[in-house]
Amino acid sequence: MAPRKRNTTQNTNNSSQNQSRKKGSKRQDDKIREMSETEGIPWSYLALVLLLAAVIGVAHRNHIAGMFERDRHFSHLSTLERELAFRTEMGLYYSYYKTMIETNTFNNGLNKIMYDNITEYPLTINTLKRFNLYPEAALAVGYRAYESFWAYLKKPTKQCWTVNRGEGKTPVQSCEGLGEPSYFYIENVFFLNGVMMSVFFLFGTYLSGSVFGGILTVASFFYNHGECTRSMWTPPLRESFAYPVFVVQMLLVTHVIKMRIPSYKFSGLIALITVSFMLAWQFAQFALLTQTLAVFATYALGYIGSHKVKVIMMGQLTGLLVSFAALFGNEMLLTSFFASCLVTVMIIVILEPYLEKLNYRILILATQGVLLILGTVGLKVALSTLLRVADDAHIGEIFRSKFSDFKNFHTMLYTCAKEFNFMEKETPEKVLKTLLAPSVAVAVVAVMFQLLEREYKMWNADTKKQADSDDPEDNESQHRGKPHAELVYHLFQLLAFTAMAVLIMRLKLFWTPHMCLMTSLLASRQLFSWIGSRERQLAIVFLVLAGMSVQGIQNLQHQWSIMGEYSNYPLEELVEWVQTKTPKRAVFAGPMPTMATIKLCTGRPIVNHPHYEDAGLRERTKDVYTMYSRKPAEEVKNIFKKLKVQYAILEESWCNRRSGVGCSMPEIWDIEDKVNRGKQPLCQKLLINAEPHFKRVFRNGVYQVLKIT
Repeated sequence: MAPRKRNTTQNTNNSSQNQSRKKGSKRQDDKIREMSETEGIPWSYLALVLLLAAVIGVAHRNHIAGMFERDRHFSHLSTLERELAFRTEMGLYYSYYKTMIETNTFNNGLNKIMYDNITEYPLTINTLKRFNLYPEAALAVGYRAYESFWAYLKKPTKQCWTVNRGEGKTPVQSCEGLGEPSYFYIENVFFLNGVMMSVFFLFGTYLSGSVFGGILTVASFFYNHGECTRSMWTPPLRESFAYPVFVVQMLLVTHVIKMRIPSYKFSGLIALITVSFMLAWQFAQFALLTQTLAVFATYALGYIGSHKVKVIMMGQLTGLLVSFAALFGNEMLLTSFFASCLVTVMIIVILEPYLEKLNYRILILATQGVLLILGTVGLKVALSTLLRVADDAHIGEIFRSKFSDFKNFHTMLYTCAKEFNFMEKETPEKVLKTLLAPSVAVAVVAVMFQLLEREYKMWNADTKKQADSDDPEDNESQHRGKPHAELVYHLFQLLAFTAMAVLIMRLKLFWTPHMCLMTSLLASRQLFSWIGSRERQLAIVFLVLAGMSVQGIQNLQHQWSIMGEYSNYPLEELVEWVQTKTPKRAVFAGPMPTMATIKLCTGRPIVNHPHYEDAGLRERTKDVYTMYSRKPAEEVKNIFKKLKVQYAILEESWCNRRSGVGCSMPEIWDIEDKVNRGKQPLCQKLLINAEPHFKRVFRNGVYQVLKIT
């Protein structure tokens, strides 16, 4: 495709006059846009928007808190039962909060988690570095300050009573109030997610330019609540703390893209929020990678200039480096695809003057794409090799297993869990029934039509390139980019989140909320002015809301109807036996979810746990899970002795359950332990008779404890 050129030898006067008119029109358009961007917002309107945001935030906080209470009857559980309710990773994270509030001083508690020899016995690890525990540290500080304040005033912070559990079980003491550690913890999570919904409302209002866009966003979120968040069921998970921060970060990036010429002070704000996001969740690097790619794609298409990219990338890079320091030199951050992509994009932007000399736009795009891929992958491989970091190698293996017949022990543990499998077919059906998917489709088509129409007009008018212009206002316009750049960014961001959700079902927590945000564009006057009057457009918006409500209200009623009462007597019996019948330094191994509970409730040392992102821990867990393989009992016993394990917890369900084809534990082991294929699984033998290599010391209907002899 040859670059376009102006004919300077013919119709000179007409061309000059046309160019003058074009420049005048452009100046006028720029001035109008500048006025619209800087025009003050009426205080009455601003107050209304903020009031609505506050009401929506409180409503969402009450919504998720109510579901959590009805599902578990949390207010009537004992302290032990509440801790038992935090299974898998939740229990592991909560245990560190518990440690920091139970020590005599916060510094002692912080020292315990930074020099922890309980979580991966006999190793001493910095759990603050490994597990992104800054939320727990902040909550521990808050809890201690709260207790100290009310103790000074001599006011009680909780109310306790005795609960009769029936069924021959002993009564338990149950306490309610912010003075109860678990209540203080979950209430802060619910508050944070209430604030998130307020931000979503403001985000939708800002993106669409209409308060009705914010209402569409919030309504869509509530109507698809089960597909948007898990905070009401799993408060301690990292996403409950981190995702609300990411929403704020995306809003700030959107604002920078939409501004005329943002100053570098916005880099500082982006860095601050990025740090908060990264310190709370190890997965933040992957979400930020998609953002970097979306911003770069917007830049490559010419919708934003290099200045805006530098402002955003400087914020991200500063946030990355500060997070690296705050996480005590966590190597996974430096060797991440996010870090490599970030550096590569910065280099490409710096090389812009040289790339522009290629003249051909398609050649420039191709060169930028090649540089992006080669730079990101090459730098990632080089840094991982240089620093000898393989902690995130399993992520590549998971994706490889999804597109080939490759599989190993670790990939099977992931892909056999439905949350790490491909998106469920029910998910698209659900977002279709609530009209979320059709609404987003209409919004995306409208955005694409606007963009293509503008590009066609520019091509048809044979607009000269800005680089050839001596007009300072033209150069400034090029510096800012093109109109609707923020919408282009969100299209790419939605595309990235869609790919993530399709490949890994758990990641739909990014996709579905972003779809809700995109529905706000139905209220955009810029996109839908062709409909006619504002009243006609709002009438259509209300019709869409009414259509969403048919299935959406049913979804809400289903959530409100969920009633339960948490009880897990077999696990409670196991924990009480461990507390009363084993030494305080007895070392345990077993299924990852149960190990988190043992650590949280008994404080006993464990050798493996549910945080599977460390290469060494993955190998430890694989060794522990040999009890579910077909290996000889003596070999498994020697493995446990090497790990210094004294007690192994055996769960019958782990021996027999099969979540899918090839997904039982013995079948997973068959992939790598080909020598013992066809033999009876060891766990089945141990369930019948643990002798002579193990001694059964505890048994109930679910759990057995085997002592290594």
